[in-house]
Amino acid sequence: MTARPPRAVRLGRRAVVALTLVSAIGVAAFGWPLLADPGSGLAHSEDAPWLFAALLPLLIAVVMATVADDEDGLSAKSVAMLGVLAAAGAALRPLGGGTAGIEPMFFLVVLSGRVLGPGFGFALGAVTMFASALLTGGVGPWMPFQMLSMGWVALGAGLLPGSVRLRGRAELALVAAYGAVSSVAYGTVMNLQGWPYLREMASSVSFVPGDPLPANLGRFVAYCLATSLGWDLPRAVLTAVLTLTLGPFVLRALRRATRRAAFGAPVAFDDGGAGGAPPPPR
Repeated sequence: MTARPPRAVRLGRRAVVALTLVSAIGVAAFGWPLLADPGSGLAHSEDAPWLFAALLPLLIAVVMATVADDEDGLSAKSVAMLGVLAAAGAALRPLGGGTAGIEPMFFLVVLSGRVLGPGFGFALGAVTMFASALLTGGVGPWMPFQMLSMGWVALGAGLLPGSVRLRGRAELALVAAYGAVSSVAYGTVMNLQGWPYLREMASSVSFVPGDPLPANLGRFVAYCLATSLGWDLPRAVLTAVLTLTLGPFVLRALRRATRRAAFGAPVAFDDGGAGGAPPPPR
């Protein structure tokens, strides 16, 4: 029987509850233009995007603190690996220069979430996006939304099935397909964050406060097709190609590092033997 691979962070009940709550609020933060009742004040409010932009960093910080403080949360080894992978991901992001949506960091975040689990994945996605924003000067009201979205991407990778028995080409195909789909989903979700600001655009693709859901949803789909699909598809293709070509090496390296780190292994201190006698030779 194949042993379950070690996880850098095992989600306890408090962390699961915190992740669930912040994800529910995140859905509201992204989807309020489509979810709000047309007659409500929120549907017509110009302050809603700024309110959510101020609220999300606090919620993400609460989740990170809960994950770290959980019974099986972030240990010193986990924090060290989180820092190394976040730095690597942040360094990969500028390589594409934002050209046509090419962002090499996606494949590393997805593979890391696959190996190290959903808890570590969420933390890695959020921290990597934060570090890369500081590195590239991409700090703004959109950054908390990017952190949450990337956290979701890596969390989903950690929840993919077959983490014990699925290996080889089948695993690569699964992770590559997920990476491609999540790359497009990331771009689509991020469109929801910026779409309500662009009311001066043509009415056929812009958000109209108070309009019924079908009308605004149709305009949002048209907006995605007209503005972001040319960025989302190259990102998806690059993520899938990098996963299929470099994935075997990265997966092996991550799993080898995880085994050597021995996450979750109990720490025992040698008191030097009974009565203070020196320990026996090993």
